[in-house]
Amino acid sequence: MSSTRIGIIIPCYNEVETLDLTAEAVGEELRELIDAGEIEIGSFVCFVDDGSRDGTWKKIESWLTKGTLYRGVKLSRNVGHQRALLAGLMSMRDEAEALISMDADLQDPASTIPLFVGAYLDGNEIVYGVREDRSSDSSFKRGTAEFFYRMMRKLGVDIVPNHADCRLLGPRALDALSHFDEANLFLRGIVPLLGYPSTKIYYKRDARIAGDSKYPLTKMLAFAWDGVTSFSTKPLGFIVWLGFFVCLATFVVGA
Repeated sequence: MSSTRIGIIIPCYNEVETLDLTAEAVGEELRELIDAGEIEIGSFVCFVDDGSRDGTWKKIESWLTKGTLYRGVKLSRNVGHQRALLAGLMSMRDEAEALISMDADLQDPASTIPLFVGAYLDGNEIVYGVREDRSSDSSFKRGTAEFFYRMMRKLGVDIVPNHADCRLLGPRALDALSHFDEANLFLRGIVPLLGYPSTKIYYKRDARIAGDSKYPLTKMLAFAWDGVTSFSTKPLGFIVWLGFFVCLATFVVGA
């Protein structure tokens, strides 16, 4: 497979503190790949502003003046990380052959980009970025993450452990993804359903380069709940049986 045009999609919510560092690091990786002839001129990084309130869009606009390497999408309001990511993917899927999604905090390091490109050029339609370990997490976060993945497997959900939303999607995968119309969007569960040839790359997740996490505990719990309820009927079956036994117990007590 010859060199191809690659786009990097980065959702942003109140990331004004990180954007300069992220734009420079990701842009440098793209320039090196272009100079080496591994990807085409016209490859780009696209920042998606998810209704930020801290000047993130102005910062994105400042990078748009620095050449065609940088692009921006501004959403009219805050719609959440998953929908902002999907909006970026769908907006840019006709502008590149393959798209890589990353977070703005560079915890998924820019140095993974050549690994994604290499795996795609080897014939993989989907490439998952997977953490080597969770040693950088607190014991609470590590324990809850391990519990979540165990629970999802027991519920029969096809999910890649220790994979967040750092991944590459080729043209067939992007086209298939465009046909999903989920109310509660959980891309980590949807992408494995696409069924195309895939592989994993492993990396060490870095500390956040600046600013605070945009996923507090309440958002993490809501996100996990979306994953459970969107891809398994077992919780619904449990509720039905629970309702049956409550009604039966009520009848017995009433009698």
